[in-house]
Amino acid sequence: MKQIAVISGKGGTGKTIITASFISLSKSAVAADCDVDAADLYLLLHPEIKEKHEFKGLPKAEIIQDKCTGCGICYDVCRFDAVQKPQNSKKYFSINPLSCEGCKVCYYACLQMAINMKEQICGEWYISETKYGPMVHAKLGIAEENSGKLVTVVRMNAEIVAKRYKLDYIIVDGPPGIGCPVIASLGGIDFALVVIEPTLSGIHDAERVIEVAKHFGVPPGCVINKYDINRENSAKIEKWCKENEIPVLGKIPFDNLVSESIVKGIPFVEYKNNATSGIIKGIWRKIMKI
Repeated sequence: MKQIAVISGKGGTGKTIITASFISLSKSAVAADCDVDAADLYLLLHPEIKEKHEFKGLPKAEIIQDKCTGCGICYDVCRFDAVQKPQNSKKYFSINPLSCEGCKVCYYACLQMAINMKEQICGEWYISETKYGPMVHAKLGIAEENSGKLVTVVRMNAEIVAKRYKLDYIIVDGPPGIGCPVIASLGGIDFALVVIEPTLSGIHDAERVIEVAKHFGVPPGCVINKYDINRENSAKIEKWCKENEIPVLGKIPFDNLVSESIVKGIPFVEYKNNATSGIIKGIWRKIMKI
């Protein structure tokens, strides 16, 4: 079983479109949507949920009103301004759960033992079926943390599903950037495909995410998406990749039909058989050789 992650240094580069096409082409893969903060692979794969599970993040503080004496120690020690002063002539303090980071400082500082650490449901994760095979995906709650931990849950269950059905690949739609969710997406990956768009910010951010992949021992390759909107920048990307011994597996042109396939909710290689879809198929074949 091989694991392939499609990542990007910034959002909006087209990685989900490419990921969906790879899943359509693979015939023997688990789809894992690890962009849990803004999951959208389901829009193209249309999963039917078979299992739904709660995701619990770090516990957050909760003040037991009957025990609170209003001493204010918790207010003094909280560095995140999560403890709120009494209002409307009440003597009791309270916790704003959106501000609480679950650090437990107030829990240990309270002399009255009036603070509990309450487990929080931060989101959900799912095991689903699609016409292309199984899919593991998730949804993180609004303003919730621990997205890296949820990515790990998705990755672990994708491996379990792949072994259960003896599938050849796990294809990961990774989150953008270089933060904790990306690091969680790259652990144990066999190959990372970095999707770059030919803009100055796209080049800068791609360089950073490639360095992250290399740091964790994951061999990277690149695809330049919409390369023809700025051929000069595309040439710069190719030059930089050559200097750093990173293979450029393909250059995808701008194609209005891609937008049509998104509106229809169909992976592009399935929606249209043209030169652009042929390039994407060629990129998949090159990854298989690697």
